[in-house]
Amino acid sequence: MWKMFSRDPKGSAKALKHGSKPVIGLIGAIGAGKSAAAKCFAARGGHVIDGDVLGHEALRQPAIINTLVERWGDRVRKPDGSLDRRAIAGIVFANSIERNALEALVFPYIGRRVREEIAAAQANPAVPFIVLDAAVMLEAGWNEIDRIVYVDAPRELRLARLAARSGWSEADLTARESAQWPADKKRAVADEVIVNDSSPVELQQQVNRLLKQWDILSEL
Repeated sequence: MWKMFSRDPKGSAKALKHGSKPVIGLIGAIGAGKSAAAKCFAARGGHVIDGDVLGHEALRQPAIINTLVERWGDRVRKPDGSLDRRAIAGIVFANSIERNALEALVFPYIGRRVREEIAAAQANPAVPFIVLDAAVMLEAGWNEIDRIVYVDAPRELRLARLAARSGWSEADLTARESAQWPADKKRAVADEVIVNDSSPVELQQQVNRLLKQWDILSEL
């Protein structure tokens, strides 16, 4: 059973920003396991909106493809005409001006799609609460969120995960971290911090505690 309100840190009820269902934003350190945390929220009935999926969707839009090819040439286009995200990453993480240009192009599209997804989930009676999993939520200004959760893990563990998953080096991680707000700034904005340095069971328990603490789910 869920309750259709959230509370501020002192325990008083507060109005929700998008409707009757709370929207929880997931941010965190790169490689800390936001996706794993999102799965834990989904296991309790949350509807997860994946910012990465919407980012990939943005890069499939013809107008965006054309604009980026005009700016960077055919080196960012695959033989099938789609954009080469690895090539784009090589450009934007080496040059903040180019990264800003990309963000100015795709963030409005993603932001609109986020609002559409939230509205659809608010209208779905089967959805008790909504989770926005978006690493650059704060940088992009997608701040109409009722709760923000920062997912963290020790840097050594994060780097090991990223190396195993994507072949990243420490330089790769540092380059991507420099494109986001500093970790301490994000943690300061968050309502709660989840530390994902143990087992999936422990991660789920942390999520359960938050949902109960915030009166989003009363039966766990």
